[in-house]
Amino acid sequence: MSSKKKLLERFLLQPRDFSFDELVVMMRYLGYSLNNKGKTSGSRVEFESPDDSFVIHKPHPDNTMKGYQMKQILDYLKKHNKL
Repeated sequence: MSSKKKLLERFLLQPRDFSFDELVVMMRYLGYSLNNKGKTSGSRVEFESPDDSFVIHKPHPDNTMKGYQMKQILDYLKKHNKL
């Protein structure tokens, strides 16, 4: 099994230590690209695909995703048939 599929399986378990960097790799695997939304967007980033897009705040000061963000992303991906 590829490391990207393992990363996707790890995301589905909704771990508390999932990093933003891991999220970027996983979203690229699912066909999304990262857009920083310009200079004035602050921590807001957008994951774009040809079909749709998803806006989320980049976690700070550390790189670990928050639980509510993980749930939002999971719900979004299920709703758009990406999982």
